[in-house]
Amino acid sequence: MSLTTIVSDFEQSPSTIDKNLEHAIQQLISLTPEIPHPGQGQTLKRWKILAQVAATNLNLAKWFESHLDAISILKELEFPDVKEGLWAVWAAEGSESPLKFEQGLCSGEKNWCSGAGLVDYGLMTYRDEHNRSQLLIVDMHQPHIHIKHEGWQAVGMQHTRTASIHFNQVKAEAVSHPNAYLDRPGFWHGAAGVAACWYGAAARLVDFLYQECKNRPDAYRLMYLGKISTLLFSTQQYFYHVAEQIDRYPAKSHERIIRILRAQVEQTAQSVLEQVGQALGARPFCENRVFASLAADLPVFLRQSHAAFDLEQIGQLVVQEDSAWRL
Repeated sequence: MSLTTIVSDFEQSPSTIDKNLEHAIQQLISLTPEIPHPGQGQTLKRWKILAQVAATNLNLAKWFESHLDAISILKELEFPDVKEGLWAVWAAEGSESPLKFEQGLCSGEKNWCSGAGLVDYGLMTYRDEHNRSQLLIVDMHQPHIHIKHEGWQAVGMQHTRTASIHFNQVKAEAVSHPNAYLDRPGFWHGAAGVAACWYGAAARLVDFLYQECKNRPDAYRLMYLGKISTLLFSTQQYFYHVAEQIDRYPAKSHERIIRILRAQVEQTAQSVLEQVGQALGARPFCENRVFASLAADLPVFLRQSHAAFDLEQIGQLVVQEDSAWRL
């Protein structure tokens, strides 16, 4: 089944949203072998796939992006046995009971785990006794795993099944050497894939304004469309540039240009949310299921950006170069 068929069926299905999402993610993971890894010559194709899924539903895109990221991480770290199923990367830290791993068993709590109760395998970070970042694989079909959904009160992204998970002496498998997860070039390549999801959702919202301008031309709506299109086209071109750089130099992290890409996409998406709403008024928020879902979910998903912190980091990287923005 093709990606286009999967997303079309999802939008047309009369099923409840949760059942529809479950069915769609199972169909999407069957496409995993066909989706290129970052830095292998087809990075842009990967991002276009993520953007297409995000344009359909951001909860679905959240799961699929995390699944693909896990598979790419394991490939980059040359992990030999990647089992079939739905994967997720769970890398949030700061739990009151941080994960501990001893003699093949993990205990503790992991927060902000999307897909909890649905995922087959979790690729989780933890800090060892020397405060180094480490990776674990845990098979989620084991006893002594307690999932707590009560803390997830989000309205936007409410269907991601994000939860805190408590592990009590659960079998796990270590992956690679200390700090491998953070130090590998693919850490930043994957971060750009998240931005592709933001972009796909924003572009779909603009499609509603585009159709309105085609069907009922209006000078003010056309002005909004022109303004937003300018942002989208420039952001689109930067995606092309970053993808080309990753494919040409896959051993480099490209942290600076990827941080800039994420900041650019966030600014574009925020402008889209504001200006499409101003151009179209309340009607699509209230009467169109796809528009209303994307408009509610996108602001929450965007907060995977760290805003001012990321901008400060861009500044730090830029001052290390010599007038990097000159023509």
